[in-house]
Amino acid sequence: MEKEQQELYEYARRRIVQKKRLYFHFVLFVLGSIFLFISNHFQAFGFTANWCIWVIAAWAFLFVLHFIKVYITDRFMNKAWEKEQIDRLILKQEKKIAQLQTKIEEETASKTQ
Repeated sequence: MEKEQQELYEYARRRIVQKKRLYFHFVLFVLGSIFLFISNHFQAFGFTANWCIWVIAAWAFLFVLHFIKVYITDRFMNKAWEKEQIDRLILKQEKKIAQLQTKIEEETASKTQ
């Protein structure tokens, strides 16, 4: 039972690290967006376009992908999902092996007759 508790602890620790990184990404996104917006309006480079909007939009897209990974993908495709998929594939392989073994036994039985 201790191994299962250790696995649960490791899974919980990984999830907390993922969420912590997501929150840090959000704070960095907000502060970076503010900095980009301010630097765009007080620039001395001679650009007239609002380039910060495009940068912030691309960064927001990356943040949304990070959010989806943490709260949707990794939540459903966790250790239990992996174990279920492995068990399903093992069962499928065992069925194929049993079918092949039955087929071989039938062929050997028909050859001996």
